[in-house]
Amino acid sequence: MSSKAAASAEHEIRAVLDAQVRAWNAGDLRGFMEGYAQSERTRFQSGGDVFLGWQDVFERYRKRYGNQGSMGTLKFSGVEVTALAPDAALASGRWRLERAQDAPSGLFTLLFRRTSAGWRIVHDHTSAAAQPATSGPAGSLK
Repeated sequence: MSSKAAASAEHEIRAVLDAQVRAWNAGDLRGFMEGYAQSERTRFQSGGDVFLGWQDVFERYRKRYGNQGSMGTLKFSGVEVTALAPDAALASGRWRLERAQDAPSGLFTLLFRRTSAGWRIVHDHTSAAAQPATSGPAGSLK
């Protein structure tokens, strides 16, 4: 794969991720899901669970993040994109949600494939970081 093709793939994949963040932060789960391939083989893995198929992945998000308060504000950071082939690339990075009650975060690894609709996620493995322990008064740890 030429460096020009790899740079183009990276640019297009970053645009998909940016569009997902904008949709999420607008409370638009369906728009967020446009970054995923609409396929029965699209796979999402997290916390020991596996969801197979675009619709199942969408339902998982809808159940878990059904309103703007539970969605919060999404941020991606440290995103790296590696072109693997003309029609495949790997993206990894960190995610963080800023919500009124908490700020969960973690890591993601995404396998993108070039489809007729453009670059789309076909495999998503997302993990959540352990939540920090609540500390007591200054100087003491619980």
